[in-house]
Amino acid sequence: MNKQGSAIAWNVFEQYVPSDVRHRLQGKGFKLGYTRYGYGNRKEFKMTKYKQLICGLGCRGNKAYDLRLGEAAGTDIQKLCRHTSDNGADQLFILDQAETEKEHEETILTLKEIAGNIDVPIITGGWIRRLEDVKKYLYAGALAVFLDVSLEEHVDLIKEASSRFGSEKIYAYLPDGKYLARAEEYMQLGASSLILKSTLGEQLSALSADPANADLLKIPMVIFSDAASLPGRMEETADALSKRCSLPGIQGVIVPDTGDVQWMALKQSLKAKGFPMDTFETSIAWAEFKLNSDGLIPVIVQDYQTDEVLMLAYMNEEAFKKTLETGKMTYYSRSRKTLWLKGETSGHFQYVKSLALDCDNDTILAKVHQLGAACHTGSRSCFFKTLAAKEYRETNPLKVFEEEYKVIRDRKEHPKEGSYTNYLFDKGIDKILKKCGEEATEIIIAAKNPEPEEIKYEIADFLYHVMVLMVEKGVTWEEITKEIANR
Repeated sequence: MNKQGSAIAWNVFEQYVPSDVRHRLQGKGFKLGYTRYGYGNRKEFKMTKYKQLICGLGCRGNKAYDLRLGEAAGTDIQKLCRHTSDNGADQLFILDQAETEKEHEETILTLKEIAGNIDVPIITGGWIRRLEDVKKYLYAGALAVFLDVSLEEHVDLIKEASSRFGSEKIYAYLPDGKYLARAEEYMQLGASSLILKSTLGEQLSALSADPANADLLKIPMVIFSDAASLPGRMEETADALSKRCSLPGIQGVIVPDTGDVQWMALKQSLKAKGFPMDTFETSIAWAEFKLNSDGLIPVIVQDYQTDEVLMLAYMNEEAFKKTLETGKMTYYSRSRKTLWLKGETSGHFQYVKSLALDCDNDTILAKVHQLGAACHTGSRSCFFKTLAAKEYRETNPLKVFEEEYKVIRDRKEHPKEGSYTNYLFDKGIDKILKKCGEEATEIIIAAKNPEPEEIKYEIADFLYHVMVLMVEKGVTWEEITKEIANR
């Protein structure tokens, strides 16, 4: 960091960094100023080589709405979105159907909670009056926001929003066929994809017959479908969706859902019809596995987020194929001599995140999203009986941070006299922010010195005070790590 180019980007620098510290920095040649941060350096979401199946639902406040019927779905929206994510939907399309500012603010909080609980991208929009509303959706966890081109003020916002947040964050929604003629204009303004109403399917087919529309059909597009996956109608639904997937330019289909859609089964049906779908496929044939004397292979099961070992079970070839087909862990029960879908009775399903084979090809490692307890005793993990143990110092970074966070949170909930942490909480947010400012400044000063130990000490101090701030504001390490993972 050179003296001329050094700048501290801090909107509230003068308020939370004491004047004596500022003078020390200026004395070392730092130029103190302000920097506005944009949102454009997050990881881009791009359409994959697969056709995308997108779950579509409405949201008003904290309630799910059926996009087909326009009425409340009577389903817990958090459970619905988690279920959809676990069961194979590639993305979520959530229409903000708020009718008042209060409902909209409740919807933003709901979106934030949904984004923290699922593993697929969210496209959202519906309540946009100004650029600030686009920012709220993105900051709530959406990976893209759509603007309705039937509203000229939204067309005007496309360029401003894409410049501020990145083109990949902005989609254009076309509610009528007449807007297709301006599709390239919307892309030039900064939209990265088009969302088409279901009624535009036939028009799109007609346009594909004219070579002059070749450039239009290269634009990434997703289209709504009126199809719904209901018991006994899987093939009928797959046939309807295949017509949408076959349309030129279409890379994804939005299927309205209130919990009925069988996403992985639909994807398997479409895959059988020749469409590229994002499903589980093994890179090593079962014939290459080394099995035990019973023709089985052991499977070690881990939580995909924490790496906690949950259980050990066995698979035969049929169980392995069923696991790949459904995305749910299926085993072979040695006692019952039959297939065993984990969670079929208890509801404690294990949704596959990854499968790996060890170096000898004789053991599978499965990383899963575990619902409820993995053990039949009700314990989270089957491995809860300590046989022998020795005290050791935990050095896993995330575990260290989580343990320190728990101690700080406990101090807030159960104050101790003489505790420095409680002193900070008692003094309030301004004191906490001022200490964060001081410690951040000490890091910069330490970085100018050749002694490496000093900067370690100052960073540790800074992280402690940031954790106090996190507890004060109710922000967890899980939320922070998910935010970083999305960038």
